[in-house]
Amino acid sequence: MTAITEFPPKLIEYPEADGLPMAESDQTRDYLVYATKVLSVFFEHRVDVYTSGNLFIYYEQGNPEAVVAPDVFVVFGVENRQRRIYKVWEEGDRTPNFVLEITSKTTRSKDQGAKKGIYAFLGVEEYYQYDPTGDYLTPPLQGLRLVDGNYTPVSTTTLPDGTIVLASAILGLELHLKGQAMRFYDPATQQYLLTHEEEASARQTAEERAQRLAAKLRELNVDSDAL
Repeated sequence: MTAITEFPPKLIEYPEADGLPMAESDQTRDYLVYATKVLSVFFEHRVDVYTSGNLFIYYEQGNPEAVVAPDVFVVFGVENRQRRIYKVWEEGDRTPNFVLEITSKTTRSKDQGAKKGIYAFLGVEEYYQYDPTGDYLTPPLQGLRLVDGNYTPVSTTTLPDGTIVLASAILGLELHLKGQAMRFYDPATQQYLLTHEEEASARQTAEERAQRLAAKLRELNVDSDAL
């Protein structure tokens, strides 16, 4: 009798990177970091919301080629913890609810073509694109909302100062475009979202302003007492 040798199943690797250098403009990098940080801060007290960016999302078990890496994304209904990669089948089949791509000359065709199709297939409810330089998108900030499997444009409003506003129903936030600058705005607090570093800087500026005002008032009191 011929013995049958059983081999263990081949281990499928899901790389954490594609080995290609990340060549990004200053504007692309700055806004990618800004958006990821402020959304992480906004949802940091939610244990069931995961925010990340430039992370590989594998959406088909056994097929490492079925992968996409949004610049910024938010997933509701999964644990808020750090990950090296995101495997949809290990996350209760939860896919991103919100995606933001910081588009550029080199990514424009993918952002508007292949990625758009993948995001619709994955059920990404809101897909935003932002062109910091204003060279490739008109207008530079655009939003799409998934309706019956197809993307439809998110309506915009314009404030008296010219700021263009797009409301994200998924995040409960607004995306504001003033000139070429994009910021997230919380209508509940009527404040723009800040990173921890920006919050610390704002507090320091306020404290320094208060100290200067207090010193000025002390000077005025001294001058008044001298009269």
